[in-house]
Amino acid sequence: MNGSGFAGRTYVVTGGGSGIGRAIALALGAADARVVVAGRTPQKLEETVALIDQEAGHAGRALAVPTDVRDPAAVDALVTAATDRFGRLDGLVNNAAGNFVAPGIDISPNGWRAVVDIVLNGSYYCTRAVARQLREQGTGGSVLSVIATYAWHGHPGTVHSAAAKAGVLAMTRTLAVELAPLGIRLNCVAPGPTETAGAGAALWATDEARAEVLATVPAARFADPAEIADASLFLLGDRASYLTGECLTVDGGQWLGKQVYGRGATPAARGRG
Repeated sequence: MNGSGFAGRTYVVTGGGSGIGRAIALALGAADARVVVAGRTPQKLEETVALIDQEAGHAGRALAVPTDVRDPAAVDALVTAATDRFGRLDGLVNNAAGNFVAPGIDISPNGWRAVVDIVLNGSYYCTRAVARQLREQGTGGSVLSVIATYAWHGHPGTVHSAAAKAGVLAMTRTLAVELAPLGIRLNCVAPGPTETAGAGAALWATDEARAEVLATVPAARFADPAEIADASLFLLGDRASYLTGECLTVDGGQWLGKQVYGRGATPAARGRG
């Protein structure tokens, strides 16, 4: 195995057509891994595949498999397509998500179900299917789930997403114990505000909203998707071989710097005079 530890390995990335999922898929491809990108928009998936192949200098490094992760049969078909093409699997990135901001009291049953089905149920279905394939191979592997810090501290307007992502964290820690004897590691990464079109449209749709979000980040900037991808590859790779059931927060200190009683509590906000 080469120095990167990813050459010859195959990873499924859900939500791989854009944003953080695409960044992780591109980083895996650049590390000489074979990548299967899944999602509900075939055109976006094919764009990711084309970018991976362009970086590699040849076609065949990546595969697009349109998949609705809410459907267990579709997820099983995704795993079959991946192994038919590349012969094996080595890991999974659960990145498929759905979100919108609304008071919990006003969220409809359909709205609640839509987010929970994608984030929690979809992550479980994908993890279960990939883990079964890894067990059959007898090779072990790694599963990474992309969550958010409000999975443990909560956040007004995101009760559906917060509950679902908290469930993914609990799932990760539970299965980390169950699957460790099979050589399968499970971890989470919790990105902070990241410069992606999808999240921006959903969570900070106006310049004013964007400024309000940025004001909560002690590092005073948004993350680049490539930074989240770097952290993700660490958790997926051999350098994290003794790390399981954990969550790596990559948020510029946002959740640590939460201010409940108003602004002005940090030197940057007070000024230095």
